[in-house]
Amino acid sequence: MLAEADATVPHGSGNSMMSRNNYFNKNPDSSISMSKMDVIIPFSPDVPCDNNGQRMWWAFLASSMVTFFGGLFIILLWRTLKYLWTVCCHCNIKKKEAQKVNNPANSQVADGTAKGPDEKDEVVPASEVGWMTSVKDWAGVMISAQTLTGRVLVVLVFALSIGALGIYFIDSSDPIESCQNFYKDFTLQIDMFFNVFFLLYFGLRFIAANDKLWFWLEVNSVVDFFTVPPVFVSVYLNRSWLGLRFLRALRLIQFSEILQFLNILKTSNSIKLVNLCSIFISTWLTAAGFIHLVENSGDPWENFQNSQSLSYWECVYLLMVTMSTVGYGDVYAKTTLGRLFMVFFILGGLAMFARYVPEIAALILNRKKYGGSYNSTRGRKHIVVCGHITLESVSNFLKDFLHKDRDDVNVEIVFLHNISPNLELEALFKRHFTQVEFYQGSVLNPHDLARVKIESADACLILANKYCPDPDAEDASNIMRVISIKNYSPKIRIITQMLQYHNKAHLLNIPSWNWKEGDDAICLAELKAGFIAQSCLAQGLSTMLANLFSMRSFIEIEEDTWQKYYLEGVANEMYTEYLSSAFVGLSFPAVCELCYVKLKLLLIAIENKSELGESRSRKRILINPGNHVKMQEGTLGFFIASDAKEVKRAFFYCKACHDDITDPKRIKKCGCKRLEDEHPSTLSPKKKQRNGGMRNSPNNSPNMMSRHDPLVIPGNEQMENMDMNMKQYDSTGMFHWCPSKEIEKVILTRSEASMTVLSGHVVVCIFGDVTSALVGLRNLVMPLRASNFHYHELKPIVFVGSLEYLRREWETLHNFPKVSILPGTPLSRADLRAVNINLCDMCVILSANQNNIDDASLQDKECILASLNIKSMQFDDSIGLLQANSQGFTPPGMDRSSPDSSPVHGLARQASVTTGANIPIITELAKPGKILPLVSFSQEKKLGINIQMITELVNDSNVQFLDQDDDDDPDTELYLTQPFACGTAFAVSVLDSLMSATYFNDNILTLIRTLVTGGATPELEALLAEENALQGGYSTPQTLANRDRCRVAQLALYDGPFADLGDGGCYGDLFCKALKTYNMLCFGIYRLRDAHLATPSQCTKRYVITNPPYEFELVPTDLIFCLMQFDHNAGQSRTSLSHSSHSSHSSSKKSSSVHSIPTTNRQNRSSKAREAGHKQNATRMNRMSQERKWFTDEPENAYPRNIQIKPMSTHMANQVNQYKSTSSLIPPIREVEDEC
Repeated sequence: MLAEADATVPHGSGNSMMSRNNYFNKNPDSSISMSKMDVIIPFSPDVPCDNNGQRMWWAFLASSMVTFFGGLFIILLWRTLKYLWTVCCHCNIKKKEAQKVNNPANSQVADGTAKGPDEKDEVVPASEVGWMTSVKDWAGVMISAQTLTGRVLVVLVFALSIGALGIYFIDSSDPIESCQNFYKDFTLQIDMFFNVFFLLYFGLRFIAANDKLWFWLEVNSVVDFFTVPPVFVSVYLNRSWLGLRFLRALRLIQFSEILQFLNILKTSNSIKLVNLCSIFISTWLTAAGFIHLVENSGDPWENFQNSQSLSYWECVYLLMVTMSTVGYGDVYAKTTLGRLFMVFFILGGLAMFARYVPEIAALILNRKKYGGSYNSTRGRKHIVVCGHITLESVSNFLKDFLHKDRDDVNVEIVFLHNISPNLELEALFKRHFTQVEFYQGSVLNPHDLARVKIESADACLILANKYCPDPDAEDASNIMRVISIKNYSPKIRIITQMLQYHNKAHLLNIPSWNWKEGDDAICLAELKAGFIAQSCLAQGLSTMLANLFSMRSFIEIEEDTWQKYYLEGVANEMYTEYLSSAFVGLSFPAVCELCYVKLKLLLIAIENKSELGESRSRKRILINPGNHVKMQEGTLGFFIASDAKEVKRAFFYCKACHDDITDPKRIKKCGCKRLEDEHPSTLSPKKKQRNGGMRNSPNNSPNMMSRHDPLVIPGNEQMENMDMNMKQYDSTGMFHWCPSKEIEKVILTRSEASMTVLSGHVVVCIFGDVTSALVGLRNLVMPLRASNFHYHELKPIVFVGSLEYLRREWETLHNFPKVSILPGTPLSRADLRAVNINLCDMCVILSANQNNIDDASLQDKECILASLNIKSMQFDDSIGLLQANSQGFTPPGMDRSSPDSSPVHGLARQASVTTGANIPIITELAKPGKILPLVSFSQEKKLGINIQMITELVNDSNVQFLDQDDDDDPDTELYLTQPFACGTAFAVSVLDSLMSATYFNDNILTLIRTLVTGGATPELEALLAEENALQGGYSTPQTLANRDRCRVAQLALYDGPFADLGDGGCYGDLFCKALKTYNMLCFGIYRLRDAHLATPSQCTKRYVITNPPYEFELVPTDLIFCLMQFDHNAGQSRTSLSHSSHSSHSSSKKSSSVHSIPTTNRQNRSSKAREAGHKQNATRMNRMSQERKWFTDEPENAYPRNIQIKPMSTHMANQVNQYKSTSSLIPPIREVEDEC
């Protein structure tokens, strides 16, 4: 009857055990008598189960227990026997050794092995490795995942463990214990196969284990004990017990190790995340399996009557709400074993939940935020920006890179930094989310480089921390970034910022660094010093150049103020564009005039192609070349314009279609056939330079800006006078050079400096000490010693600062002529008066201690104090009486016979305006009818506020402290402040724009470096990397050809050939006249700040106007920025600042504005000089009232000129004679001629 009744129950039914018990209880005809402990289980008649339905769970559990404790007993027994054997053997050995010590002779005789005195003990050979050891080593290799077979085996074991756990999930829906036929149950067969494999793997692990006892107690071993033997019992008894098979979930703990074997997990965060998740999930599933077992089985001492039907997933739910301390109460444990387990589990589970879950959540959230990979967009390029990523650096970069004036910036910017952004920087990224992405990582990690797709990036830009206290360490970090990126992707284009000039040489050591392919290093120290040096030659040029390569939006001002004209010029930038075929065959001045007059574009340079031989050519940049340069097909031009769309006119221009158009905005692409055949203009600016841009080789780059392709030096006199055996220039011919001098030879004491006649010189006030970082003074001196100046045109340079600091810099300065040092401090007025700071052409204030202060507002305290100190000084200066201005110059080659074209113009020397042309000229007294109407000077005192100076700042906001009379707001941007507009302040932050400018067109960087460095070339950088000093070279035609390049100067309008245009004339007329007549290219105005006012003003401050329009009205006090040609004949004669009665020494080739007394007899000669000066004053005062003859250095003007000089007082005459005629009394020293 029981068999029939049970036959109605389908095999493998999912009904609970309680329902089956009720079914048998309802059968009154059941002939099966059961005791209280007997429980009926379902069975089929074809399965030979126990007829009385007795549970057999104890047999399954016993198999596991016997295996575990039996093996443990055997291991302990083996260890005990081995220990006893070792102890016994050790005792015997000790007894034998004691006998040998007590009676060594007897032991030897007894053994018959007595040795002679010279015999040695035989070395016992090492025992060979046994087969058991070999098997153990083999098993260890198999399970250690060191080989491919071992990794496959480890992964396979883990996969089969997860498969066995899946089978457990399937069987958990069946009763805890049921009859199963091994030959018909497919899941049992699979589980049997898995466990056989686990048994073999267990044997390998046992063999490879060094400590068998510890191995026996491992978690994985315990899992095998309670899961493998019950399977074999199931086959024997034809019944299944769910039992402890849930322990297979503990294998999930090894999930992170498996993923590491497969090289899937590589970062610490990902490994940690997987570890936390695997431990949490495995503990959760294992505990749920135990609750499922005891709750569905019941308590044994209650005859399993208190069981309840719970599915496995209900137990998983119960454990989760228990760990989270929620405890809804809908599911709970009823059995005593279940409740007892929950008591202990809730302690550990709650601790694990509270610790693991927040950590897992944090890792997952951070990973999703900045730990992903960049997905490139088809048809859109991307660049990677790394290095110093802060709110300031990123905002400055994005403001310039994404400026609206750039033409179609279809580039996505990917920032990579190892520190997550703060809230402000994150908000900035969100504002530009369409073009900016941020990823957390390091460029030193190849995995992070792969995440940002560096191999497919268009370029990689590395930003530097300009304010770091250790510039060398910052440069070393950026160089390591370059090495890492180039090692990962050698073809990637890299643009990096460098702080120190000498560190650029390390980039040349990187094999894949190739500047011909677009790699560039923007040295901030080099460019900063170059900009300041150019301001020494033409004040305000630093501001103009900084505004040209920075993207500024046009700000319109209605009021007639100086800011209106300044901001109109600020809106101009520098662009490149290919010239139309309509310009082919025209000379550069003709094309330049046409572009300015008709296209409203200013062309300042071109990329010229010259043939070197068969199928060889080179491209080089020519700045304002002469009439001999003709435009070729595909010539690239460098323009100054307000936006990129305006520059397109130069490419679209067609003489046939646009010749009669007056509005330049109507010049657009026409349908002419020849225009379609031209070089395509749809390329981005960067692509244009990469395809057709200039990338000179080091051998050719020194000839950049040369006006003559073949060497042509006009004048036979220069060739005859050239001394082939005399080294006057460096080996490249780009800079003046002299033999190295000891620093003691150029040091001046305060008394010596006071007795030295210094005028027209450059005073460099430098703050620094032994511990200060070097600022690189060589980069400041090199532009002032460029070879396109004649020797007598060089401005003497006097450094005022700490001698200890200048000694460290002297190694790079000892080959430059006309350099002196006054040890002291720029804050000492006595030192400043000693160097005649009131007569200098420019005072430069620098500090090497700026980055050593944490407070940003105090970083510039030394420079600000020095600047205010100089401005508050007062001087007795009779030169201020002269209503003549020695600013500007007379273009070479003009007619000097007429008064209107006099080379000596009538502007008064003003301390606030530099001698821009750097050509020493004679300052005469002003003509009565040409006194400047808007500027007046004190006749007794000269104020320090009128001294020309430029101050370097670190913090932009500190510019408000330089001028006490301006009304600049502290939050005003630097370029909008009055000191920056006037060219009296410079901050390194303005160089940030060069990063984006170089990316779009690296020819711009080449042009800027050529203009501001005086001609630094890759060849020169390679030489400096080897020697760290300039090497002298002989004056050969090849080196002299490098002198033939343009330079920046300032043209005065008060007198001379342009005087008619200076009073109300148009700037465009001046532009055309200077270009046609003298090949001078004008590109800006340096105007008095109050020139627009109708009333006279005492202010001598000037501001910069970039690229004024054609109809812009000029005033007589304007100074014009221009690119002038090199004059070969200007150096044939030397300037004589004395009249015809001077001694022969003063008319010799030695002439300079720096004269001093030799050190050896300086004291004796100083008294004689003073006596001679007093004796000659009366005679010279009388001569000053007569007609005198003055000479200039131009050969075509080496004849006497008649100059009318007004009578002066004795005091005035003494001052003038002391300033102008001291060369007849004090012979000059420290000249190159004296040392060569």
